[in-house]
Amino acid sequence: MGVIADKIRDLKEREAKIFEMGGLKTLEKRREEGKLNARERLELLFDQGTFREIDMFVTHRCVNFGMEKTEIPADGVITGHGKVDGRVVFAYSQDFTSRAGSLGEMQAKKICKVMDMAMKAGAPIIGMNDSGGARIQEGVDALSGYGEIFFRNASASGVIPQITAIMGTTAGGAVYSPAMTDWIFMVKDSSYMFITGPQVIKSVTGEEISFEELGGAMTHNEKSGVAHFACDSDEDAIAQIRKLLSYIPSNNMEDPPFTPTQDSPYRIDEALDTLIPDSPNASYDIKEVITSIVDDGVYFEPHQYFAKNITICFARMNGRTIGIIANQPKFLAGCLDINASDKATRFIRFCDAFNIPMLTIADVPGYLPGSEQEWGGIIRHGAKLLWCYSEATVPKLLLITRKDYGGAYIAMCSRHLGADMAFAWPSAQIAVMGAEGAANIIHAKEIKNSENPVEARKQKIKEYEELFSNPYCAASRGYVDAVIRPAETRARLCDALDALCTKREMRPAKKHGNIPM
Repeated sequence: MGVIADKIRDLKEREAKIFEMGGLKTLEKRREEGKLNARERLELLFDQGTFREIDMFVTHRCVNFGMEKTEIPADGVITGHGKVDGRVVFAYSQDFTSRAGSLGEMQAKKICKVMDMAMKAGAPIIGMNDSGGARIQEGVDALSGYGEIFFRNASASGVIPQITAIMGTTAGGAVYSPAMTDWIFMVKDSSYMFITGPQVIKSVTGEEISFEELGGAMTHNEKSGVAHFACDSDEDAIAQIRKLLSYIPSNNMEDPPFTPTQDSPYRIDEALDTLIPDSPNASYDIKEVITSIVDDGVYFEPHQYFAKNITICFARMNGRTIGIIANQPKFLAGCLDINASDKATRFIRFCDAFNIPMLTIADVPGYLPGSEQEWGGIIRHGAKLLWCYSEATVPKLLLITRKDYGGAYIAMCSRHLGADMAFAWPSAQIAVMGAEGAANIIHAKEIKNSENPVEARKQKIKEYEELFSNPYCAASRGYVDAVIRPAETRARLCDALDALCTKREMRPAKKHGNIPM
């Protein structure tokens, strides 16, 4: 017994030393900065008492530049698995207090091992990035580590959900693994992403820029669209990650979690009957429609600061997770542009990969005009939207609330791109373009030669509106399945989702398509 007791004592002493991480002073400094340490982040992520660490005793093998004398607890990253709301999740959390969380050969091996485990188990992988970047002393071994991680990001894509929380500085090659994952969370005023930092930029170009302006949370949420969530603190980021996990399945072979609700699927909302303004040029908030039709009025919105002319979100309808893509008339009249196309495209692909049915809510006057859009490649970016809707095989519902014109009508999950059921409100206008523009083109000569051009123009606009600025022409062709009263929207959509939940659809066999990137 004495020998065993000594060995257990030795184990506890070794564990205690590793639990000290970068030392009490360093940990206290982090706490003063309002940041959690790597272990605290994992404890907060997982259900209490469920986290199990692996590879605690892994150490680096570097002997360059005196590194053989340097101890790095857990080699700067904590890896393991646990449960979130009772479901298995794998995770790693870089420890900035241990040699700045720099990535070397063995840290990369730890991360790769936990990613491999997640793939085998069919469980989500969550990375908490807080690192000074590649461990320079290890040279090409550190670079190879990044490559191994990138390869696994690509292999896992569409198989298991991959989530990254940026909780410190992530620079250089380290930014590409997060960019290859499905969702990126950043913390305001304390997390940064950039390829080259402010000092390098200044030395090369002379430009002076702050960390926050160059690669802060709001920069990547508002301008670049690289990040999907901007959180107030480490704690808030982790709470948001847990919320995201509640909407999505553990892998591509499962359906999303079902969450029972007391909200009747047949609930009527009279307010929707008067939501659409009388003037076709007046705006309204599409989120009022979303709030009205989803369970308990609750939805979870990624990318809320980026490309505001389109809204994407997760919600539930009669207990089932659904992904919603909706034009937002409050911004740019809901027009499609480069950023909106990219934003919607990535969301559509995620939903399709993970068996999440989609609802598209269309109120779109067309594509945003202008040379900047044309030169920026709106044709290519807009084609992605067409591609991804066409490629998606999950149940696809369409609701047209007002304008649905031209190529944008086709792009917003029209019947022609595979919508399984399409509904329209009586206020819907489905046409090649607005009545005024159409009348001006079709009847230009007639209006010009008439005795009263102003009155003639009004008459021709009215004729076009009666013919096409309504949902009934499309309904008569079967392009719209039903014209419905707005107040009854939730009931119709819940019934449609229930009818389509067993949908199966196959595509031609191929290695992969060549998406217009």
